[in-house]
Amino acid sequence: MPSRSLVLVSASPRRSDLLRQAGLEFAVWPAEIDETPLPGEAPGDLAERLACAKARALPPARRATLAIAADTVVAIGETILGKPRHPGAPRRLLGQLSGRTHEVITAVALRALPEETVVSDRCRSRVTFAPMSARDIAWYAGTGEGMDKAGAYALQGIGAFFVASIEGSYTNVIGLPLERLLAHLRRYGFLDPPPPSRS
Repeated sequence: MPSRSLVLVSASPRRSDLLRQAGLEFAVWPAEIDETPLPGEAPGDLAERLACAKARALPPARRATLAIAADTVVAIGETILGKPRHPGAPRRLLGQLSGRTHEVITAVALRALPEETVVSDRCRSRVTFAPMSARDIAWYAGTGEGMDKAGAYALQGIGAFFVASIEGSYTNVIGLPLERLLAHLRRYGFLDPPPPSRS
């Protein structure tokens, strides 16, 4: 059994689902921070800055804790495609993604308490959308699935109909690259280490 508790600093049900599927028990503590990009801030830098800010937003704990925070940014080149803020925004964002390849960057920050150490990592995936007709865009936008998601789509939902290919981590596109978490979780005793190799 791990000697510390695990806290997911995120309200995202998709991130919670990924951790549960990995067999982990954890508490959820959403953090509200200002997610406005800084002038000229690169997509990866934005994701990492926000992930670290979320991790640091968790109040001090009474017992040893490992906090996991993440932030996902969708970008075409250096242009950040944020979360839609009004009903018309999904159509505009999906029109930019249609028939093109974009990057999904998720930064993960882990804060150990009471040690107050924070480590962070980034993962990039390239996602190519199939061409979408105006009717496709209107139909998918009308489902409302993408309203709270970077890039206005969900890979694990209806949006999968329009994803032609993925280069890189699948779980990164959902919002939490599990392969980047593995070594950290093992270090803190949340997952068993692999058995010794037989030679």
